[in-house]
Amino acid sequence: MQLTVAGNQKEYADGLTVAKLIELEEVETPAYVTVSVNDAFIAGGTFEEAVLQDGDRIEFLYFMGGGSA
Repeated sequence: MQLTVAGNQKEYADGLTVAKLIELEEVETPAYVTVSVNDAFIAGGTFEEAVLQDGDRIEFLYFMGGGSA
């Protein structure tokens, strides 16, 4: 199946979960990543059950803290 991951089209086997995609894409600090599929956020505790579909668009988002002095 074809997925768009971080703006790049890639080919993956059918039945791929969000958790497995995180592993295959070697996402740094996966415990702190937020995933959106087709502009909808996937709950962190459901990555193992969230199965991707042909044509899905996936983004990995990292929220950073900070501020001004």
